[in-house]
Amino acid sequence: LRYVYTPMHGVGAPFATRMLAAFGLPPFVPVPEQMNPDPDFPSVAFPNPEEKGALDMAKHVADAQGVGLVLANDPDADRFAAAEKQPDGSWLAFTGDQLGTIFAAAVLAMARRAGISDERVAMVNSTVSSRMLSVMAQAEGFRYADTLTGFKFMANELLALQRQGFFVGFGYEEAIGYMIHDHVLDKDGVTALAVFVQLAAQLHTQGKSVADYLEEQYARYGYFVSANSYFVSPDPAKTGLIFSRIRYGPEADEAGADVQRFEFVRSVHGDTLRYPRTIGGFPVSYIRDLTTGFEMRDVDKVEAEAPLVVGLDECRPTFPVSAGSHMITFETRNGGRLTMRTSGTEPKLKYYLEVRNQDNDREAAARDLEAMVNAVACELVRATENGL
Repeated sequence: LRYVYTPMHGVGAPFATRMLAAFGLPPFVPVPEQMNPDPDFPSVAFPNPEEKGALDMAKHVADAQGVGLVLANDPDADRFAAAEKQPDGSWLAFTGDQLGTIFAAAVLAMARRAGISDERVAMVNSTVSSRMLSVMAQAEGFRYADTLTGFKFMANELLALQRQGFFVGFGYEEAIGYMIHDHVLDKDGVTALAVFVQLAAQLHTQGKSVADYLEEQYARYGYFVSANSYFVSPDPAKTGLIFSRIRYGPEADEAGADVQRFEFVRSVHGDTLRYPRTIGGFPVSYIRDLTTGFEMRDVDKVEAEAPLVVGLDECRPTFPVSAGSHMITFETRNGGRLTMRTSGTEPKLKYYLEVRNQDNDREAAARDLEAMVNAVACELVRATENGL
């Protein structure tokens, strides 16, 4: 197996070299211009492996050397990215969730080879990451949990599971952060690199690619496709009004048509929540609002004719509630899941959208995803009307 590696002008190279040697794996083909730490990051527009174009220099080296795999750490080496050349000559850059699926399947296989029963294995991911890990857990019998975004939440969940006797084999967030094995309960791009190379080498001896391995997971658990993006919203007041409209419906004097809405009367809070009944035409089945403190499943079974009075205990979220930030999650009956939240560090309204098709029908999943992406922009955020 031959592969190109870049630490992206960061600190990863010496640690990656030692880790790969300890694994007994072949050394990498370096990207010479990016191997040494340089705080100016001269060869990339932005030193984040997720950014478009960030791996271009590594791909150029791979093409020149006839290598079909490009691997990268971000500058502080706590995150990991990978791209693989496909038979048609194009490069497939794996998403953070796709890598999460690949690692989860590999860790489960390693645990089994080590004699650890599926019931003793525990894995977690953040609540904005793919639900594919949850589906894998249901099918295979290992323990799964999701947490708020951030490895501090995942690490605490894994630590609690570890104290209960679980082998806490894996945790990840969709922003290419991975924790593999139970020695360090935090994201570590160097360990992820070594485990990925080990898997790719094993697959190589079988005549398979990493993309083939991912396809095997889709065939087993269903196809998942995602679209994560954001709107730049520099005015906090306008952002607040956007989320208020999602929760409570439009103002009485607002022109134009609106979607059908639920009516959940909370007598304790003295308000009525009017979340949309559909997103992109697909019935909403689950709502969790970590700003107002509301969570309910099977909401599409609620009668539309009359408001539903809900008590405090029957709709209290399991996650912590924070009125100081916005975060709402919807699930739809077509296998869709949408989380919208504000960024804690940037003037962005972020969304994380995923559609699962149990029959591995990719065209149907893509159509549903496109419809829901359009609904986020047009029905929920109303980007044109709000100048976003």
